[in-house]
Amino acid sequence: MGALSSIVNASAPSLYISLFSITFNPTAWNIIARNEYRKRTITRALGSPYHGCYLLAILIFTFGLSSGSLCALLDQPRVALLPKPLATLVPVLIFIVGQVFVLTSTYALGITGTFLGDYFRILMNDRVEGFPFNVLRDPMYVGSTLCFAATALWYERPAGLLITLYVYIVYLIALRYEGPFTDMIYSSRLKAEKED
Repeated sequence: MGALSSIVNASAPSLYISLFSITFNPTAWNIIARNEYRKRTITRALGSPYHGCYLLAILIFTFGLSSGSLCALLDQPRVALLPKPLATLVPVLIFIVGQVFVLTSTYALGITGTFLGDYFRILMNDRVEGFPFNVLRDPMYVGSTLCFAATALWYERPAGLLITLYVYIVYLIALRYEGPFTDMIYSSRLKAEKED
């Protein structure tokens, strides 16, 4: 336990706030989106599925920024993780790759495709198969995870790499729910089109 305590400040409240936020955000948006698909609560309240989707996009984006992950990271012990010439280059390259995946997938999907528009019954005409989806099935989650890792390396916080691992696990769990549900939405549309 002594080795772990030298890289993780378990007494920092910011660590637990960040871990809670990392868990809460995808859990909440999946619950809200599934409720929207089944009951159309937000669409009815706002009068339009687009307004509902944009509201959810703003909430997801805002909660993502306010997760406190950077504060939690800076409250952790600093330990050199890479030799000097690589200590800057590696995190910068990882961050750039992560952002390329996030930004290009957002561009390919658009706002409604990125922020669960399919749960608001705003469906894309065709499955996006170009970059970055021809490289990764879930480029946004991979890109986001890479950005967490890059930030941990940039600030030389080993605890940040543990937080990154936690982010990755949470994303994998979220995808176990999102992927099949999204597939079901598009399968339902295809079945309805065949019946018409």
